[in-house]
Amino acid sequence: MSEEGVNTGAVDFPQSSILDPRSSAVVFAYHNVGYRCLSVLLAHGVEVALVVTHCDNPTETIWFDSVAELAALHDIPVITPDNPNVPEVAEQIRSLQADFFFSFYYREMLKRELLEIPKHGALNMHGSLLPKYRGRVPVNWAIIHGETETGATLHYMTEKPDNGDIVAQQAVPILPDDTALQVFQKVTVAAEIALHGVLPALLAGKAQAVRQDLSKGGYFGGRKAEDGIIDWSQSAQAIHNLARAVAPPYPGAMTRLLGKPMRILQTLVTGCTVSDEKPAFYVKNGKAYAICGSGVVRVVRFELDGVEMGAAEFAAKYGANKFEFD
Repeated sequence: MSEEGVNTGAVDFPQSSILDPRSSAVVFAYHNVGYRCLSVLLAHGVEVALVVTHCDNPTETIWFDSVAELAALHDIPVITPDNPNVPEVAEQIRSLQADFFFSFYYREMLKRELLEIPKHGALNMHGSLLPKYRGRVPVNWAIIHGETETGATLHYMTEKPDNGDIVAQQAVPILPDDTALQVFQKVTVAAEIALHGVLPALLAGKAQAVRQDLSKGGYFGGRKAEDGIIDWSQSAQAIHNLARAVAPPYPGAMTRLLGKPMRILQTLVTGCTVSDEKPAFYVKNGKAYAICGSGVVRVVRFELDGVEMGAAEFAAKYGANKFEFD
């Protein structure tokens, strides 16, 4: 387990006895991490009494695997409440008398009344190396801040999100040009590895929990499409980080050029330097570039007015001059 930002002292977590290896669980799950971690539980013989998941949002791009379909494949009952904390849902869950709750990328917070139900604790899989990047969309935030490493952390849940004691943690690298999708795929594997490694000890009542040093991280909120608007006064590296953090299937980094909306879908940082030039877009030797507040990025993929085009196509239509961003 990576101990970055974590105290080295183990925390005693109350265990009544050695647990039955056929432990039962209620699983709150969504997305690829939910799919893969539910698969791990099933592979270890955990009796999943119920899966609580979400209905897919018709306005959202669904590029990830379906937890509901995996549960149906294994004849596991599924519910999709808007709020899992309402009394009727809580009573349904309470009646199952589960040993554990697991939350794998489930999007609703579980309140105290639910967290107190499982006999041996409620655990969450978070997509960062806690205590860093507690809260929403940790992969995107890590890329925006230029991190070179992130990972997945399994921790006990409390009423405050992502601050419970850590049971397992797996790190993965963030390479300089990795997009959020590529990093998320690594984090999904990290989550699977972390859960697979600790689950036997957890089910046996022998897993060690480590308290977080919350001073070594912070909370981050969710992001909206408009948070992807580019501030061209920033450095080439900062703009590159934003572009890859919100690259498809996310909404993309946005700007305006020639009075039209423009989406920057892929960039590379160049070694070019500029002096006292305003931010601008141009084509040179068949490649597109953008001058930033400091430095230049190569714009590998972009859309103008909703149409993706190449550098040569842009130059043929608009010329090879430098065009300042609107």
